[in-house]
Amino acid sequence: MRLLKFVPDNTNLHFLKWRKIAMAISILSIIASVALVATRGLNLGVDFVGGQMMRVTFSQPADLDALRGTVGAVVEGEANIQQFGAPNEVSIRTPLPEGGDDAATQAADRLKAAILKAHPDAVFGSVDTVSGKVSGELFSTGVWAMFFAMIAISIYIWFRFEWQFGMGALFALFHDVALTFGLFALTQMEFNLNIVAALLTIIGYSLNDTIVIYDRIRENLRKYRKMGLIELLDLSINETLARTIMTSLTMIITLVVLLLLGPEVIFGFTAAMLFGIFVGTYSSVYMSAPILVWTKVGSESFVAKAGGPVAGAERVSVNEQLPPR
Repeated sequence: MRLLKFVPDNTNLHFLKWRKIAMAISILSIIASVALVATRGLNLGVDFVGGQMMRVTFSQPADLDALRGTVGAVVEGEANIQQFGAPNEVSIRTPLPEGGDDAATQAADRLKAAILKAHPDAVFGSVDTVSGKVSGELFSTGVWAMFFAMIAISIYIWFRFEWQFGMGALFALFHDVALTFGLFALTQMEFNLNIVAALLTIIGYSLNDTIVIYDRIRENLRKYRKMGLIELLDLSINETLARTIMTSLTMIITLVVLLLLGPEVIFGFTAAMLFGIFVGTYSSVYMSAPILVWTKVGSESFVAKAGGPVAGAERVSVNEQLPPR
């Protein structure tokens, strides 16, 4: 039986040829993402801001102005009404009323009754309720989880390889997280705890992809010590290309099916993961590898110096004969 191959053996693509253009595009994308988050903000779910979140589906595209009038007549305080997913799907976020769970349930029932009276075709989904204190704790916990995950990962790579590798991995992770935040600021999809879980998963996926390429780069740095660095990086990426494409493709197929046919509650998580697979694969090739050129990593990083070995590096005899290419 012949094995299915999407990437032929012995490819010789010159990825690093486009490193300056790719880096310029990525830096501009990061700046645009930060600007979007600063100007448009994130559509934070009740996990982070507290209150009640109700999802309603209508038979026709929703008239948001008419719906705001209906909701405003029965809700105390400011209600946030946004379309999400299909044109006939709407999320309604309202402040949490005083009086505990009973008051929250009664407020949700009153809101449902008012909407049904004005829109008999309305179908209600889940109603989520989170207090302000809990939401604040969840937000700070989520931010710290992502921050410490990135710092711990960069320290691990620094010790396992060299400081240049740690810097490259950290920048690639920052790139992936920043662009995912930018996507949510641009689309105004709800940003909740599921998205934090997706971001942590993206960090892990991007790191795994980066380490596979870094391992091959380190091996080739020991093996071909007279080869030019750019040529060596291209060789390493080409040698791991089949594995990278197959891993990404299998995940993309699964995520596309979930995005189209999966339940509504995981739509944001699936969208974030699908976007993260693209940017994570891209950053592994065009962010983490080119930084090694600009930080001037070389084969000497993995050769023992006089007086003792390089910290975190492997011993390689300087008299070792270079293998034929």
